[in-house]
Order: sequence, then structure tokens, then C-alpha cells
Amino acid sequence: MRKGLFFSLGLLMLGQMSCQNQRRAEVAQNPIPVVYSERSSIDLFGFERLHPFDIKKYDKIYNGLVRDGFLDRSMVHQAEMLGREDLLLIHTEAYLEDLGDKRLVAGYLEAPILAKVPGVDIRRQVVEPFMIASGGTVKAGRLAVEHGAAINLGGGYHHAMPGHGEGFCLIADVPIAIRKLQAEGVVVRALIVDTDIHHGNGSVVCLGDDDSCYTFSMHERHLYPLHKPEGDRDVIVPEGVSDEAFCEVLRKELPKIFSEAKPDIVFHVAGCDALAGDPLANGGMTAAGIAKRDAMIYAYCKQHNVPYVMTLAGGYSKGAWKAQLESIKNLMR
Repeated sequence: MRKGLFFSLGLLMLGQMSCQNQRRAEVAQNPIPVVYSERSSIDLFGFERLHPFDIKKYDKIYNGLVRDGFLDRSMVHQAEMLGREDLLLIHTEAYLEDLGDKRLVAGYLEAPILAKVPGVDIRRQVVEPFMIASGGTVKAGRLAVEHGAAINLGGGYHHAMPGHGEGFCLIADVPIAIRKLQAEGVVVRALIVDTDIHHGNGSVVCLGDDDSCYTFSMHERHLYPLHKPEGDRDVIVPEGVSDEAFCEVLRKELPKIFSEAKPDIVFHVAGCDALAGDPLANGGMTAAGIAKRDAMIYAYCKQHNVPYVMTLAGGYSKGAWKAQLESIKNLMR
């Protein structure tokens, strides 16, 4: 009896190992490049857990991809910190100086307790991780041009402004990435598809006067930010929006925005705060709906031969990281 049980367990383990090995072989044959760095993780002696945003979600997603055989550690592209010249493509000199002020940074992140935590090196422990994750968006852009798609496990800080941070966002990573790729002659026209349920006000302010950049946002009307500057295409979704309703609107909008934007690259701000139960939003979507939404955008880009970049942006429910993990695994299949 016991021998039979051990034999069955052995077969089950062998089967699981075989599936993982098969998955690794499939991913190695046709991988979507993934950008990540452990240095983008913020550690404030546990105080970071008091913030509504789970700053560890990027690490959880990375570990989940490795654990489930979708990513080999040797395949990961390391995110690199943005330099001063990169930051000045969008941000002001004065703002870069402000990023050394603990009180101001705490305000930008809506974390007043941060200003009171003793022994915190605000640049090294908070600002630099944001700059590294933002550098990951630039690298993902380059990789997407080369491979057709890329995923940055971080980024999507769509509330950051040229002269200040807000809404948990310090660095305008997507606008900087677009400016970098344009300066390098890699792309001319860029499209931001923002499906975070909060309006991407920072992206609009950073790029709104540039006809080579097109901003599209799907968001709730009454959520943060109160002032929503007009982008190239803004679509209001109702409170409690379902998977079916969100994806149907997206299905109708994609041909329109692609026709108007004529993009050389798409940056997807793929926040999952439309999930039901998110404490900072009112959406009614499921993890399956988030995965379907992301797959629609990726498939449309692939169909039209336009490089696709995913950034993870917001999502404040306990299950947010799991939803994004499953969505990324779905894309990598």
C-alpha cells in the first residue's frame, strides 16, 4: 500500500517536472523578453507595507514566472538606472533636486509617514528604485523593437509630471522611453494605451503638445485625479465595469486609435485596478478579464506588426499581483 502511494507520488512529481521542462523549452524557443531588477524593490524596514500599493508585487510576479517555468533567471534582462540626461528629457532640473527632499518625496508618494522614518536615505532607498524600474521601460522599448514585444516588471508611472510627482508616481517612465527611442531614431510615432482605471494625467501633460505621441486612456470619471487633462482619446468606463463591457469597448476603440496614431510602437500601461474589490477604484473585472484585455492589445499589435511594451502600473487589491502574473503567463503561452 505504502509502496504504491510512493510510486504514485513519484509519477506525479515526474509529470510536473516534465511539464515544467516542456514549458521552459517552449519559452526558450519563442520568448517575450522580460525586464526586471531586484534593485527596483523598495525596502523601508517594513514601513512600506503601510502604503496601499504593494511595492513588492513586481518581485512576486517575477518569482511566480520563475517558479511556474515561464521564465529562466538567465533569460531576464536587467533594468538599468536612468541617468540625469535621460530624466531631463521630460523632467525639470528643479524637480530632480526636489527628489532629494524626504518631505517632498513623501508627499508625491502620498506616504507622510515616510518623512518621519529615521535613517532613510531617500534617494538610495526610494528614488533610485523608481529610476531603475523606469530604466526597465526604456530597455523594454528597445527589446520590443527587436523582438516584437517586451514586458517590464514595473513602470507605468502615469501620474508623474515634468515638475512634480503625484499619485504614487515619481518618474514619467513611458514618456522618457518614448523620447529616448525617438532620439535614437528607433521610432517616430508612439501610442500609449492606458487601461489603468485611473486617468493617465501625467502622460498627457508630458506629451500632450507632441503630435508624434498619441495618448489613449480608459478610466472611471470620478476617480483620482480630479483634474483630467484631455488626451488624444479618452473613454469613460462606468463604475462596476464588467469583463465583457470593458473588452467590448476596447475592441471597438483599437482600430480607431491605431488608425489615428499610426504608431511605430505601443506602450501599454496595464494597471489592474479595475479588478473587483480594489480599494481605490470601483471596477468589477476578474483576473480572467484582465488577461483577456491584455491579450487583445498584444494580439492587435502583433496583427499589425507594431512592437508592444507592457508596463504594470497600478492595482491595489491583494490579488492584483496574481492577476498580472496570470496575464503575463497567458501572453507568454
